Amino acid sequence: MPQLNPAPWLSLMIFTWLVFLIIIPPKVLAHFSPNNALMQDMNDLKTESWTWPWS
Repeated sequence: MPQLNPAPWLSLMIFTWLVFLIIIPPKVLAHFSPNNALMQDMNDLKTESWTWPWS
């Protein structure tokens, strides 16, 4: 049964995982996000109470 012979696909699978784990992550992490988060002033987060028309 040829399905039990690991020779054709085992090396390809190992090489593919090495590419995914070693080569691709530094390339992806090298990109930066242009929208950096800014710290907000805590005073701006205070909201006014809502006046319901039926109360």
